[in-house]
Amino acid sequence: MFEDYEGLMARKLAMISDKRDKRQGSLIFDAMAPNAAESASFYADLEMLMDRTFADTATGEDLTRRCAERGIWRKEAVKATFYGKFLDGEGAGYPLETGERFYLEGLYYCVTGQENGRYVLECETAGEIGNSFLGELLPVQHLEGLAVAELEELRTDGEDEEEDEVLRGRYMDSFTADAFGGNVADYRKKVMALEGVGGVKVYPIWNGGGTVKLVVLDRGWRKPTEKELEEIQTQIDPQQRGLGYGIAPVGHKVTVEAAEEKACEITTELTLEENAVLEDILEKIKAAWEEYFLSLRKKWADSERLAVRISYLESAALEVFGVVDIQNTTICHQAQNLILEETEIPVLGEIEVV
Repeated sequence: MFEDYEGLMARKLAMISDKRDKRQGSLIFDAMAPNAAESASFYADLEMLMDRTFADTATGEDLTRRCAERGIWRKEAVKATFYGKFLDGEGAGYPLETGERFYLEGLYYCVTGQENGRYVLECETAGEIGNSFLGELLPVQHLEGLAVAELEELRTDGEDEEEDEVLRGRYMDSFTADAFGGNVADYRKKVMALEGVGGVKVYPIWNGGGTVKLVVLDRGWRKPTEKELEEIQTQIDPQQRGLGYGIAPVGHKVTVEAAEEKACEITTELTLEENAVLEDILEKIKAAWEEYFLSLRKKWADSERLAVRISYLESAALEVFGVVDIQNTTICHQAQNLILEETEIPVLGEIEVV
């Protein structure tokens, strides 16, 4: 849009009579060059500011502020929570105070209280990294008589801050559909704005007039935990009564369900280079396939049905250094693409090399 240094110099020199010496190193050239360079830098800053101004090119805080003008807020990073087990030397429950801290695999966890007789711990580090570990905890301070301390079960997922492209997509979607009065677009807009939701499908009149079913993914594009589902249900329509105490309109009895995860077991034949190590190759192939499955889950909310394609799996494997050939690939013991149900999402299962 704006001219660069070379273009500015060409324009400036074109205004000078050809009778003058305008070659590089001449008095005229050297006098104009600093001004052209400064103007080019100024134009580059203007172009950067324009990119920061508009939603299709803005990033980071600029995009956050642009979306906020339309009432669309970036979802912040969320800390994972867990249920813990704590026993004394006799095998009885060990009493803990709120605020007690524990350590596991480089992360710290803090006791926040009890729920249904079980201790709830929160990872002090926000984001998906908090979902990574279960197992034996080490107390930060000595606790006399404590014999067993374990993270038993993930209660709610930790989530990274909403990515720019996801936020941008929600912003652009707000212009393409009329969201009002509890129509499908209205549900999509409001449910997608909830903290723990990464994708949603809306099924109106699914069980008679006045009923709505919402099938959701969490922000990591996986099946939500029971606690996350409970919290989403409470925000939308507590107890499914249709009384308007959540974001659902009065008279809409809303049922919130989780998308079902379909574990895709993959069997294949690999031909490797002479010095390749199968275990190393499999780790790289697994990472590539995980990325493919994630890309599919991100498309779930906007797709009628997802398809896991053998050709994509084999192409991704062939990109791994050390793989010469791949053939006879099956998904769930079938030598054909796997077509999922509307409410299913694919996750990578066991990989077997024959």
